[in-house]
Amino acid sequence: MPKDRLPSDEHGKDAEGVRERAEDQRQDAEHDRRLTETLRISAEALREEQEHLREAGETARTAAEEARVAAEEARHAATRAMQATAETLQVTFENMKVVEEMRRTLRDIRLVNKLDSN
Repeated sequence: MPKDRLPSDEHGKDAEGVRERAEDQRQDAEHDRRLTETLRISAEALREEQEHLREAGETARTAAEEARVAAEEARHAATRAMQATAETLQVTFENMKVVEEMRRTLRDIRLVNKLDSN
């Protein structure tokens, strides 16, 4: 029997084998498509998460910079307050000197008045 002519049952078996291989390949292709879609969805979720993290990092950086500026302003305010306190103490000290000088003068006047009355 020539090779190009197979008995009908062998021809049917070959056709069935081809159909089974085609179905297996179709199922493999469908599986690969689903896997690719799952990977695409995962990659998109990862990209979105990275974007959220980038935004959170930017927010944290901005907050840190604002805190640094506020701390610097507070430091300057504390320095000004200390300078004002030092100036107030200096003025108070000068006033105390004046008061002491006035007391001495009053004592001297009393002493002179006391001597004059005797």
